[in-house]
Amino acid sequence: MNSEKTIGMKKHLITLLTALLSLVVVAQAQTKDSKFGVDSMKTLRNASVYGQLVKQKRYEEALPSWRYVFENAPRFQKNTYIKGVTIMRYMAKKDPKYIDTLMMVYDQRIKYFGNDRKYNKHFLLGRKGRDCYRYKGKTLEGLKEAYTYVNESLKGLGERTEPAVLSVSMAISAKLLEKGELTKEEMLSNYEKYINVVEKQIQVSPRHKKKLAIVKANIETLFFDAGVADCETLAKLLTPKFDAGIEDVNELKNMMSLLKRSECSDGELYGRLAEKIYKLEPSADLAYDMAILFLKREEFSKTEEYLKEAIATSDSNEHKVDYLLKLAKIKSSQNNYSAVKKYCNEVLALDSKKGEAHLLIGKAYAQYSKKYSKEPFDQHTVFWAAVDRFIKAKSVDPSVAKEANELIKTYSVYFPSKNEAFFRNITPGKKVKIGDWINETTTARFRK
Repeated sequence: MNSEKTIGMKKHLITLLTALLSLVVVAQAQTKDSKFGVDSMKTLRNASVYGQLVKQKRYEEALPSWRYVFENAPRFQKNTYIKGVTIMRYMAKKDPKYIDTLMMVYDQRIKYFGNDRKYNKHFLLGRKGRDCYRYKGKTLEGLKEAYTYVNESLKGLGERTEPAVLSVSMAISAKLLEKGELTKEEMLSNYEKYINVVEKQIQVSPRHKKKLAIVKANIETLFFDAGVADCETLAKLLTPKFDAGIEDVNELKNMMSLLKRSECSDGELYGRLAEKIYKLEPSADLAYDMAILFLKREEFSKTEEYLKEAIATSDSNEHKVDYLLKLAKIKSSQNNYSAVKKYCNEVLALDSKKGEAHLLIGKAYAQYSKKYSKEPFDQHTVFWAAVDRFIKAKSVDPSVAKEANELIKTYSVYFPSKNEAFFRNITPGKKVKIGDWINETTTARFRK
């Protein structure tokens, strides 16, 4: 019996010790840094209360229960901080004293959940920077604080930076520049950095192209409105970068785009950029841009060189037609009339209804008339061929009819007279060959 009593007492003691140990474990588990905080029941109850109130947008009523969880169970769940931002944004609009609490919400989430795979520390700093700018951006200190957050976010996330953070970063930069806290060089550097990120995002996220295009446009507007983008300043800021030997095509294109947007395409730097980009990444469009650049500078040999490159590399007949017409007009300005006809014939081979090509050939004939012969009569016969081209132009292309009719009226008065033709045995309607490079058979007509 004594043995049985002893065994029973031992079992009772073990049960008691086990229960006491369990209580100690529970007590130890319920601390501020445990999953459910200092009191699991209170945490669950308060979380349920503020969750329902936030759903109903009763943010002020949700504040006490939310605060309990925030202060006593910081590891409980990310939802504490997601809902906390919503509550604090509402409260901050009513009373600025809650702005600091809003910042604390971000800080505490970073402390306890900053290693989250998707919404990590740098992502949260971007969000914190946006809210800091929204609620504290009227003061210089607030701007500086927000600037620190967004740039740290960008540094950590790179191309994964939230587009809205890029927009806010540019807005903050513009205000700091205005207040003398940012240099023009820093402003330009930020612009290039933000634009580069959003352009890469557009490339990898075609589904979001429209939204990202809006972000890009916003960044550009903020930069150009900041007054940094005058030609002299841009050349001063960008030339050292170019001279350092940049080989990144995208960076060079961004620099070129800056100059183009600021109407600085006549400067030396623009030409140097264009030529380097073309060497690194030749294309028909860029060759044409190069041609126009040198045309503005009246460097016609280079203009012709790049136009021919554009024609040779373009996949679009429509573009080729435009490039060939440009070449024909250049040759006309140089009085190289046979070349005008050559390029216009190439146009017509691609588009037989391009009336402008016939007009250019007709004008070339008329302008060459004095050189065609020393005989006035022969000179005047050239105008028959010229008018033939004007008539042809309006017959194939009604869009040029008005100009064609004016040219017909202008040059018909230079037709030979009947008296001149009589001594050469040429009568109205007779077929006449116009030689030289013109090489056309036309019909005799006389001025009235």
